[in-house]
Amino acid sequence: MGLFSAITAKIRGGLAKTREVFVAGLKSLLLGRTLDEATIAEIRRRLIEADVGVKTTDRFISHIEEQFRAGKIDKGDQVLDYLKHELRSMWPPQDRELRRAAMKPTVILVTGVNGAGKTTSISKLANLLKSRGDRVMLGACDTFRAGAVRQLEIWGERLGIDVIKGHQGGDPAAVAFDACQAAKARGVDFLILDTAGRLQTQDPLMRQLSKIRSVVGKQIPGAPHEVILVLDATAGQNALRQAEEFSRAMGAGEGGGVTGLFLSKLDGTAKGGIVIAVKEATSIPVKFVGIGETPADVQPFEPEAFVDALFEN
Repeated sequence: MGLFSAITAKIRGGLAKTREVFVAGLKSLLLGRTLDEATIAEIRRRLIEADVGVKTTDRFISHIEEQFRAGKIDKGDQVLDYLKHELRSMWPPQDRELRRAAMKPTVILVTGVNGAGKTTSISKLANLLKSRGDRVMLGACDTFRAGAVRQLEIWGERLGIDVIKGHQGGDPAAVAFDACQAAKARGVDFLILDTAGRLQTQDPLMRQLSKIRSVVGKQIPGAPHEVILVLDATAGQNALRQAEEFSRAMGAGEGGGVTGLFLSKLDGTAKGGIVIAVKEATSIPVKFVGIGETPADVQPFEPEAFVDALFEN
C-alpha cells in the first residue's frame, strides 16, 4: 500500500495541469447538473481537447447518448462515474515490467523523435535500474549530433554510469557493436542504447534504426530485449502516428516492434488524455512516465493510480 500511495502521489503531481484544465472543467460542467444533449456535446468537445482521442471519445459518447435516451442516466454525476469506470476497465492485466534476458546483458534500445525528451528519459531509466541494484551501461548511438553524445556523457558522469561512444558522424551501428562487446566484457546487467532522434517520415534514418537492431541481435542472443519508444506527452495526436511508424520500422509482426512506451513530459501538458488515446490505438504498453526534470522523476505506469490521480480533488 505504501508503494502504491507513493506512485499515486507522484502521478497526481504530474497530472496537475490535466486535472486542472480537463477534469476540473468536467466536474464544473457535470456535478449536480441535469444531463441534456447540449451537455453531452460539450463533454465530447472536452474529451477531444484533452487528447483522449476521437475513437475513445466516440465510444464513450455513444454509450452516454444511448443511456440518456433510454432514460437510464440523467445526471452529470452519473456520467463522471461512468467515465471513471470505463477508464479503469481499459487496462486489463498486462506485463509492464522490463524484460530481462536469461543471460546478461539485457539490451534496451531507446528511440523517438528529436525533442521528445529521449536522452533525459534514458537517464531516468538508467537511474531507476541502478537504484534497484543493477549494473548499467549506456551506448551513445546518436553519432550525428555531438551535443547528443555529450548530453548522454554528462548524465553518465552524474549517475556514475559508463558511456560507450564513437566518432561524430560515424556509423551508429558500429557504436552499438562496440557497446555490446563492452557490456559483455564488463558483465553489466543492462545496456541502454540511445539512437538518433528521428522523424518517423525519414525513411533512411528508419532503415539505420533497423540496422542497429540487426547488429545488436547478432552480438547478443535475443537482443534488443526491449525497444522503448519515448513519446512526448505534449505532442498530442501526432504521438499515435509515431508509435505506429516506429513499431513498423522495428519489425512489428516478426517478433520485433516497439515493446514499450516511455511517456515523457507528462507534467508539462494539460492533455494527459494522450495516455488513453495511445492505449486505444495500440496494444503497446506504457511502461514508464516522466513526471519531472530530475533522474528520480520517473514512475512505472500503473493504470489504477493514473485514473485515481486524474479524477482526485
